[in-house]
Amino acid sequence: MHQERIQAVLANLEKQGCHQAVVSDPTSIFYLTGYYTEPYERFLALYVSPKECVLFANRLFPDATPFCPEVVVHDDTEDPLPALIEHIDHTSALGLDKIFPARWVLPLIDAKAAPSFILASKAVDDARSIKSAEEQELMREASRVNDKAMEWLKSQIKEGVTEQSIAEGLLGTYRSLGAQDHSFAPIVSFGANAADPHHEPDGTVLKRGDMVLYDVGCRKDAYCSDMTRTFFTAEPTEEEKRVYETVRHANEAAEALVKPGVTFAEIDLCARHIIEDAGYGPYFTHRLGHQIGLNDHEPGDVSATHDEAVRPGQCFSIEPGIYIPGRIGVRIEDLVIVTEDGCEVLNSYPKGIQVVDL
Repeated sequence: MHQERIQAVLANLEKQGCHQAVVSDPTSIFYLTGYYTEPYERFLALYVSPKECVLFANRLFPDATPFCPEVVVHDDTEDPLPALIEHIDHTSALGLDKIFPARWVLPLIDAKAAPSFILASKAVDDARSIKSAEEQELMREASRVNDKAMEWLKSQIKEGVTEQSIAEGLLGTYRSLGAQDHSFAPIVSFGANAADPHHEPDGTVLKRGDMVLYDVGCRKDAYCSDMTRTFFTAEPTEEEKRVYETVRHANEAAEALVKPGVTFAEIDLCARHIIEDAGYGPYFTHRLGHQIGLNDHEPGDVSATHDEAVRPGQCFSIEPGIYIPGRIGVRIEDLVIVTEDGCEVLNSYPKGIQVVDL
């Protein structure tokens, strides 16, 4: 049990006028206790309050007692809710996280387990947003692996190869480098496909002159990495150079702006204005970035509508892009960790124009 993380969640709950919550997200339960299992349709929940923390788990799950001081176990023939209701303070609001299924929420409401219910995900999300020194080092290591994997990806740029074959080969490379899995399904895009920001790798065959966009990430020791680089297979045209250098300028300017007190919106707008000033505003079609940690996408995006100031320990992506349908697609993405007076860029893979000779 990570007591300092539990206390951070309880302090956040207090700000919402609540002192108890049920956490059902398996990743958040892992964050708070060190225990992870995938429950599928079965009941898994962590009840947190200043008085106690109790984990409710199915008998089929791995033993949770080494991770949590109190574990209540049920089997498939038992209703798990009565045991949970026994621990709830019936005189106070109860916080629930955003993934707690309606099939459990509605019976709690019917049983009048609490006088009111609130959405308490922000209490956990805000705690997870600030990475400890240990978490930051795990994020660095995952990004080091991703940098090395990008070298392998560059080496796969050969005439006749398909997007799908490269995507399918990446997992073996990650594992050879010490990672355990992808942090998300890899994006491999050739030619006009690079203008689709979330293109799914298919049987498209690489040919000379195509641009190649890789957006990839691994999961190492539970923590995620995420990086995008764009390559050329022939000397880029003047327009392609202009698009690429505009994206790189937007990426580097936004990273240079990151420091405590600057808002997520200001960081997004810094990159966005550079792209707009270059005449490509309509072709930058997504937010600038997202927070990352135990999940590849965590709450608290880097967008023009997020007016909160960044804080030391937060980790997020900076990934501007320009996507001209049918012709050009460029994205450059790094991860940054906010420091006391700026930020640390986790990715060291070069960002200058690279032409791979087929």
